[in-house]
Amino acid sequence: MMVTMGRKSPDQPIDTAKGWICLGVITKPKGVRGQVRITSFTGRAGDLVAYGPLFDGPHGRALGVTLRETLKGGIVIAAIDGVTDRDGAEALRGVELHVPRAALPEAGDDDYYHADLIGLAVEDADGVAIGSVAALHNFGAGEILEVAPSGGNNLMLPFTREVVPEIDIAGGRMVVAPPRETTAEKPRP
Repeated sequence: MMVTMGRKSPDQPIDTAKGWICLGVITKPKGVRGQVRITSFTGRAGDLVAYGPLFDGPHGRALGVTLRETLKGGIVIAAIDGVTDRDGAEALRGVELHVPRAALPEAGDDDYYHADLIGLAVEDADGVAIGSVAALHNFGAGEILEVAPSGGNNLMLPFTREVVPEIDIAGGRMVVAPPRETTAEKPRP
């Protein structure tokens, strides 16, 4: 299973109803000539600019982004049209870069956009509700599914075929088989 081009942070939802997908976020300035560091959420960091103009939010202004360097960990260094100094670059810190959904290719058979997964109902194999998808993370060892249960603490589950055997985007749900160590056990007497 592969998750591509989507959000990593659940605190600012993507406007999927309007058809926009967040491909990255400007994280900080780089140097004194106005360049910025961008965390890319695309499968390959360099693909950040491959889908047409990037916008500073759904229905926002188009930003001219020119990639200068691709680093490890999904980071790119870029120049933004009209930004010529560190102060201008600093003012862009935290700006999310979106494209219209129509600019992206359809996800493959076993590929998913984060935006399509966030908010899905999560059930066990018997159809018992567990919660909903809050976020997907990748801390370097593979995708992690964050599930927000109706009560209690969020669950962090590996996003693998074994743990997530079924995803039904059209039906708005996914089935999970949490590893034993994540399921609640009755306390011993």
